[in-house]
Amino acid sequence: MKRIHPYQIIGQRRSSGPASAVIVGLCLLSSTVCCASTVAEANTTLFGPNVYVFDPGMPAADVQGAADRIFTKMESGEFSSERYALLFKPGEYGITFNVGFYTQVAGLGRNPDDVHIKGGVNVNAKWKPNANATCNFWRSLENFAVTPSSTKGVTRIAVSQAAPLRRLHVKGALHLFDFDDKWNAGWASGGFLADSVVDGEVVPASQQQWLSRNCSWSKWSNGVWNMVFVGVVNAPQGAFPNPPYTVVEQTPLIREKPYLHLTEGGRYAVFVPDLQKNTRGASWSAGPTQGTSIPIDRFYVAQPATAKAASLNAALTAGKHLLFTPGVYTLDDTLKISKPGTLVLGLGVPSLIGTSGKPVITVADVDGVTLAGLILEAGAVNAPSLLEVGPADSNADHAANPTFLYDLTVRTGGAKPGKNDAGITINSSHVVADQIWLWRADHGAGAAWATNPTKNGLVVNGGDVTIYGLFNEHHEGYQTLWNGNGGRVYFYQSEIPYDVPDQASWMNGTVNGYASYKVADKVTTHEAWGLGVYCFFRDAPVKLHSAIEAPSAPGVRFHNMTTVWLNGKADSEITHIINGLGGRVYGSEPADAMRQTYNTLP
Repeated sequence: MKRIHPYQIIGQRRSSGPASAVIVGLCLLSSTVCCASTVAEANTTLFGPNVYVFDPGMPAADVQGAADRIFTKMESGEFSSERYALLFKPGEYGITFNVGFYTQVAGLGRNPDDVHIKGGVNVNAKWKPNANATCNFWRSLENFAVTPSSTKGVTRIAVSQAAPLRRLHVKGALHLFDFDDKWNAGWASGGFLADSVVDGEVVPASQQQWLSRNCSWSKWSNGVWNMVFVGVVNAPQGAFPNPPYTVVEQTPLIREKPYLHLTEGGRYAVFVPDLQKNTRGASWSAGPTQGTSIPIDRFYVAQPATAKAASLNAALTAGKHLLFTPGVYTLDDTLKISKPGTLVLGLGVPSLIGTSGKPVITVADVDGVTLAGLILEAGAVNAPSLLEVGPADSNADHAANPTFLYDLTVRTGGAKPGKNDAGITINSSHVVADQIWLWRADHGAGAAWATNPTKNGLVVNGGDVTIYGLFNEHHEGYQTLWNGNGGRVYFYQSEIPYDVPDQASWMNGTVNGYASYKVADKVTTHEAWGLGVYCFFRDAPVKLHSAIEAPSAPGVRFHNMTTVWLNGKADSEITHIINGLGGRVYGSEPADAMRQTYNTLP
C-alpha cells in the first residue's frame, strides 16, 4: 500500500478549525519519511525549504531540473548567503548534475551503495577563466555511489579547500581538476577524500596538494607538490620529493563523520560510526560501517529564521543535539556545549556568525563531543577565538572517547568584514580534527591588513591532539601555534599572508616574519607528515625567515616538507624551510628556486 506523504494531507480539503491546525502541525514535525511522488514535495520536510529530499520514484527529469536550478544559482556564488542540501533516499537515479557553492549532496542510505546515481555528480570550474578551481570552496559530496555516464567513465570533481568528499563509491575514474576550452588542465589547490572507494584511476593532474585517508582505488596517477595518503589501500609508490608522495600505512585513530540516514522503519536518524584504531581502507568496504543510530527526535532541528542563541542553548541544556539546516545564523551569545557526547551538525554548509565579541562555540572539557559541517564566521566585534574546545584549565583524559571536529571552516572576512585573535583554540586533550580550514580572507569583503585582522588560525594547548588535513592561511602571526605535547598532523597546507604592507609590519622580534607552523620551545613530542607552505607577497618585497619552527628534541619530528614561491614582489622570499635549514624560494631564475623541499627533521 502506498504511504501518504504528510503534505498530501494538507493538500486535501478538510474542515477548518483547531483539528486541522493540529494535523498541519504534526505534518510539519513528522520524522517519518513517506513516498513523495512529485519533486515539488522534495523540500517540504522537517528540514525546511532549502533541504531537498529526493525519492527514486520522482520523475528523473524533475529531479534533474531541481538540481540544475540550484547549480545555476550557486555556481559562482562564492560569498552567497544561500545554502542548500540535496539528499537522496535509497534507490537508483538516472541524472547528471553539477554541484556549486554551499551545496551538500548526500545519500540517505546506511552505506554508499544504497544510493546509486547513474549519470554523474560533478564539480566543474567553468565560472572562472581557464578552468581555475582554486576558489571552488564550501560544498560536500557524501555517502553515495556514482556510475558516470560520460564516454570515458569519468567523475570530475575540481575543488580546493573546504570541499570534502566522503563515503563515495565512484564506479569509474575520478578526476580532481577541470579542463579549459583548449583542453588544458586548470589549476586546483588542495582537497580531501576519505572513507571512499574508486573502482578506476584517480587523476589529480594539476592538483597542487591533496589528502586521501582510508580510501582505495585501482591507481593514483601523479602529484605536483604535496600528496599525502593515510590508511590507503593501493597508495602510490615513490619517495618524496619526486614524486611528492607521503604514505602513512595506517590511520592511527579515527571515528568517521556522522551522517543523516533513513532507518529500516523509514525515519530520519543520525548514524555515529564507532571509534577505530590502526585502520586501512574504507569503513564500509568489508561490510556496513559499525556504530550507533540516533533518532532525529533527539535533535533540535534549527531553522535560520527562528533559531537564536538562547533557544539553541536551552536545547543543549536539555540534552538535545543540534542539527543546523541550511542558512546563515546570527548569534548574539556563545553556544555552550557542556554535556558529553553532544553532536552539533550542519546540513547544507550553514554559517554561524558571532556578534558579541565572544566565541561562537565553546566546548566544556568533556568526552565525545562532535562538531561537523559548519562555517564559523567572525563578526565586527573582535573575539578571542571563534571555537574554544575546553576551557584554559582543561586537564581531563579523553583518550577513550575523544572530541571530533569534521569539515569546519573558520572564516574571517570574505563574506563580510570581521576580526578575531585566534580561529580555533584547543585546550582539551585527545581532540581529533578531520579536515579543517582556518581562513583569513585574501579576497572578498573586508579583506585587508587592517580590516580583517587575526593573529593565529589554530592554537593547540591540549595534549595528544591529532589532525588529518589542516588547511590554515593568511593570518598575521603564526598560522599554527602548537603548545601541547603529543601532537600529530597528517597533511598541512598553508599560505602566509598576501597583504603584508612592509617588512617592518611583520617582524617577530628581530626575525623576519612569523613561521607558518610553530611548535613551542617547551614541547618535547610532536610529529607531522606532508607539509606545504607557500608565499605570495603581493603588496611588498617581504621575507620570511623559516616556514616551520620547532624545538630540536628527539621526540619532535617532521617528514616531507615543501615551500613554494607562488608569485609576488621581486626580492620577496621564504628564506628557509625549517629552523634555518633548507633552501630559499623566490621568483628569480633558476626556475627550481620557486620550490624547495626538505625530507626529515631531525
